[in-house]
Amino acid sequence: MKIIAVCLGQAEKLSGKSYKSGINKVPVKAPVLVDAEGLVGDAICNRKHHGGVDQAVYIEGSASLDWWSGELGIPVPPGTFGENLVIEGIDNRDIAAGDRFMMGEVILEVTAARIPCATFAARMGDPKFVKRYTRAGCPGIYCRVIHGGFLEAGQPVEYIPYDGARITMPEMMATFGRNLEGGERERYLSAPIHYKLRAALGG
Repeated sequence: MKIIAVCLGQAEKLSGKSYKSGINKVPVKAPVLVDAEGLVGDAICNRKHHGGVDQAVYIEGSASLDWWSGELGIPVPPGTFGENLVIEGIDNRDIAAGDRFMMGEVILEVTAARIPCATFAARMGDPKFVKRYTRAGCPGIYCRVIHGGFLEAGQPVEYIPYDGARITMPEMMATFGRNLEGGERERYLSAPIHYKLRAALGG
């Protein structure tokens, strides 16, 4: 398993939008420094909803991008969905909160599923893409940075599954915005989920 691409974006306006976004990301060849806030040099324009310590790095698995390529009938090159990293062989649907990716000195821990928004739909040129992405149940992966360092394409990746209750990316997407109760709520709170989700659940 290895990093297929490391992607960065610059602040720019999307078609039909008045605000700037960093969602248009492209692969870079040089090593990129990762700190607690994510990849240094990557534009994050709306910090109310994007970025932050528990949403510092966005990962797509190559298996998931291959699936989307077949679904959309067009190539989906690295950076298309606004991801920072594409990791070889990973299927987003198999990943759960608390799973870790180790790449040299960099350690990333999964915190949340990517929830699509209007900016994503504009990036894809499809106003219905939010619903399509949600129905697909194959959301991208947000991580916190446990230990920073440099990342570059071709770097080996070690995947370490979380040994507690597994809350997968599809489940996190399916329960987004729901008022969880009882054992389901406790199961979520037992995992190292995004701090905003933890606060929403009263944890």
